[in-house]
Amino acid sequence: MTQRSQNARRHAPRLAMLAAAGLLAIGSATAATVTLNETGSSLLYPLFNLWVPAYTRANPGVRINTASTGSGTGIAQSIQGLVQFGASDAYLSNAQMMKNREMLNIPVAISSQMINYNVPGFNNVHLKLSGTLLAGMYDGRIQYWDDAAIKRLNPGVALPHHMIVTVHRTDGSGDTFMFSQFLSFTDKMWEQKVGYGTSVNWPAVPGAIGANGNPGMVSALKTTPYSVAYVGVSFKGQTDKDGLGEAALQNRAGKFVMINERTVPAAAAAMVPKTPKDERISMIYAPGAESYPIINYEYVMVKLNQPNAQMAAEIKKFLTWAVSPTGGNSLSFLKQVNFLPLPASARSLTLQQISKIH
Repeated sequence: MTQRSQNARRHAPRLAMLAAAGLLAIGSATAATVTLNETGSSLLYPLFNLWVPAYTRANPGVRINTASTGSGTGIAQSIQGLVQFGASDAYLSNAQMMKNREMLNIPVAISSQMINYNVPGFNNVHLKLSGTLLAGMYDGRIQYWDDAAIKRLNPGVALPHHMIVTVHRTDGSGDTFMFSQFLSFTDKMWEQKVGYGTSVNWPAVPGAIGANGNPGMVSALKTTPYSVAYVGVSFKGQTDKDGLGEAALQNRAGKFVMINERTVPAAAAAMVPKTPKDERISMIYAPGAESYPIINYEYVMVKLNQPNAQMAAEIKKFLTWAVSPTGGNSLSFLKQVNFLPLPASARSLTLQQISKIH
């Protein structure tokens, strides 16, 4: 037996113990793995599930777990330190920031929200709806599809005399935050009696349905004739497949617009320049004749102070890739979920925030 073979045999038990304990790296593919956990927004979840396989293939030393639990859970668990990334369609309020000064609200893309419905025979018609009409539906002032207020906006459309079934989220939801902001900004009664948040006290309306997550909203719509709901744009492929209707919404200029390649960028162009350094801003009900009225930043909530330098470095590396035009913000990812990339000015602010993580 050669000297080299004797040395290998003598050290084999020790090497085996080190490998079992995870203390020995045998090539780059088996280097010590850092695990990052994400949970929260069901609107952002499809994008994370596109990002993670691509990122981890190029960075085999990192494992990223994802979960769709609603923005409320994403916010809560990131604050508690249970996850590294809390995905949310809602930014933290001033009151929440006062209690949690170590939290960063980091935009990673721009999304929008649809108003969908299932009115048999009319799902191929883009009904015109306003925030005031939707507020009336959700608080019971407007109960039937052929209500005079709806007919006024949709002349010539013979809507049925059938009770409207409203569908809302039961989980803490950034989509609820966006939708209830739109209602608050467009209807004084809603603003005074209900307001906005990731969870609100929904008015008691006959037949109203609660659903969990965007998948639950789409399922409830599909199986419930004469229903209406708010759904994140990353589920547009599913709502189209299910043959659900999509409304043209009245914007701040009084025009009725749908989500497309002009209206969402128009709203973003009006609001992005107003973004403060901490990037907490509502982009709902933007000015402009072409602006779609329900758009927002998609946020990742991250703690400023991480448990160790390696964790901080991996979080910064992933987020930097996520907002890069050649990484996670490339159209090859974003078009699949109908999101917009961050404009250069917003990306600059986001990178400044990412650089603070330590």
